[in-house]
Amino acid sequence: MARPLRFRYSPSSWSEQKVRHEILQPLRSNIGARAVTPQCEIGANWKTHRFEMQNGDVALFARNDEEAYWMGNTETPSSLWRTDKFGWREVPYHVARWAQRELLATLYEEDPWLADYPHISWFFLPVFMSKDGRESTRAFFREHASGFPDAGRRETTRFFEDFFKTGVLDEYRHVMSGKLGTSDHVDRVRMSAAMGEFIAAKILTDAGYDVVPEIEVTTGHSLDFRAKDAQTNVLVEVTRPQPPTNRAAAGPVAAVRDTAETKTNGQLAEHGGGAVLFVDCSSFRDDNWNAVRAEQPDVRHRPAVVYRARPSGHVEGYRKGSVPLELGDAIDLLN
Repeated sequence: MARPLRFRYSPSSWSEQKVRHEILQPLRSNIGARAVTPQCEIGANWKTHRFEMQNGDVALFARNDEEAYWMGNTETPSSLWRTDKFGWREVPYHVARWAQRELLATLYEEDPWLADYPHISWFFLPVFMSKDGRESTRAFFREHASGFPDAGRRETTRFFEDFFKTGVLDEYRHVMSGKLGTSDHVDRVRMSAAMGEFIAAKILTDAGYDVVPEIEVTTGHSLDFRAKDAQTNVLVEVTRPQPPTNRAAAGPVAAVRDTAETKTNGQLAEHGGGAVLFVDCSSFRDDNWNAVRAEQPDVRHRPAVVYRARPSGHVEGYRKGSVPLELGDAIDLLN
């Protein structure tokens, strides 16, 4: 499975002839590439190339007299196989900005509705335009309401757009956008779980905390977030139970308990305590959530917060144990 888009770096000069011979000709022979005029200007002393393939792949190449950068959701020419890879924040500004504008223009040509959500488009661009995941990741937003039940595409996408507009996770775009995956099919369960991490980050942000994702702990695991303010430094792990498909066999309360127990007996057990468990029931429909809401089951880990978010922005839930986070501004806490 291909990973989210990154740049390949060539620390040498490239002439027009070398580009044609070592990039265009091999790609033309293998997958029907053609060179087209880039849609956007780059500025500075860079020269740019855009290659489009018969199968819909696209590749970009920027060069100056000393170095060059390649990015594409297609096969990599052999002349660039052993080059180092760099993230969007690690390459020259002009190159990153140009590649972003080129790919966004292509994204909006292929999925025009995403143009109404520029922050989501930018944040998830490395997967929206990835080799394997470009169809599945867009379809998850377009056809599966980002994992929310009983909701429409536009209201759920607006929910996440409003969060990404804050920019609190911009620094961590590559690792966090990659959580959506680059599979060639929609895995709604896994993708919904990934979006559960963004819901948790939104809750922590709305509650007034700074969030840092992917916190490595001494056990060798990574916990999902560190929530910080002047007085608080708390680790948070997120799990997202899936609603039961057969309520007679296993009800929503059991689904919450079982999913939380799996997390508790795994990462949190090895971590040795101290982290807050967030149990995100945002995949539950009203009837399933109402059963959990009424019983407020224990989840075999304390402290814990069990909640459900809706695309309207309303979040309600309950606590178990002494939760060292003030969440009243973000969650309508039940008695």
